[in-house]
Amino acid sequence: MHIESLALKNYRNYEELSIGFENKVNVILGENAQGKTNVMESIYVLAMAKSHRTSNDKDLIRWDQDYAKIEGRVQKQHSSLPLQLVISKKGKKAKLNHIEQQKLSQYVGNMNVVMFAPEDLNLVKGSPQIRRRFIDMEIGQISPIYLHDMSQYQKILQQRNHFLKMMQLKKQTDETMLEILTEQFIQMAVKIVRKRFEFLHMLENWAKPIHQGISRGLETLQISYKPSVEVLEDQDLSKMIASFEEKFSKVKSREMDRGTTLFGPHRDDLLFFVNDRDVQTFGSQGQQRTTALSVKLAEIELIYSEMGEYPILLLDDVLSELDDYRQSHLLNTIQGKVQTFVTTTSVDGIDHQTLKEAATYEVAAGVIKKVH
Repeated sequence: MHIESLALKNYRNYEELSIGFENKVNVILGENAQGKTNVMESIYVLAMAKSHRTSNDKDLIRWDQDYAKIEGRVQKQHSSLPLQLVISKKGKKAKLNHIEQQKLSQYVGNMNVVMFAPEDLNLVKGSPQIRRRFIDMEIGQISPIYLHDMSQYQKILQQRNHFLKMMQLKKQTDETMLEILTEQFIQMAVKIVRKRFEFLHMLENWAKPIHQGISRGLETLQISYKPSVEVLEDQDLSKMIASFEEKFSKVKSREMDRGTTLFGPHRDDLLFFVNDRDVQTFGSQGQQRTTALSVKLAEIELIYSEMGEYPILLLDDVLSELDDYRQSHLLNTIQGKVQTFVTTTSVDGIDHQTLKEAATYEVAAGVIKKVH
């Protein structure tokens, strides 16, 4: 799939923008703070209905304006699909083929993107929150049901936390209500944990050979899910539920004292191992970068295997962060099969056929124009 056109209104530093793109590598050149990353982010937001840079949607709206609008046309194998997202202070409205979608989970997944930005190099060494967000965003693209389940889980988690806070303050004493909330919480939690296990298993299958290729056969990558409740990937549903129930009965008084939910998918993590050593703790910077790159390239193949089409790849200021060898590996992998957007201040020093054949755009002060 590829995005043919993009139109922005009141988005970040863009008052108005309307531009077409080619189904190959599109290089967006410009100095820092001119709006390169904003174009990249808008494509990501159009696909995912949320930003990779901020959790506050108001940040996306141009200064002193009431709303921001992103429109795009996506060409897929059998159809051409217009997408529209309007972000206002009241929330988000998404249209698919000119029809407003009641739920964002029905909208997300119609255009698939893989973003690789400098902050993604923190996937390995950053906080568990970064890795959880990564899992949730990626599964959401290939499974609308997961997005729906995740939304339900968040609601129940909020209710449960609120109730525990009331118990902590002695404003609530009804343990029956807590049990009902705990039961609902566990039902959603096991669905999410099972889906994450399944996804990471698939991701590892794709990432392993890619990592071996980049490391010239010297390294073997393993990806391991680390749930906060002791459950196993191959456990059946009833055993998993029993493990959760046992955990929550043990920590009940602790949760009431602390006023919050101490265990569950919102506290889980994933681990990366290279040659059986934890990359986060023991890996060199090079190994951490190779791991992050392998995972991103694996995402592209995983989405293709699940959706039947390659996603759009967004490389935001990341080429300069990779050495020549990793750069070449990345560009060789995508050559000719994935529509790719590259932002950079300069392509000098990157000697690769893919970039020589690329469409080139220049950005200055919120204005973008095609130069090649």
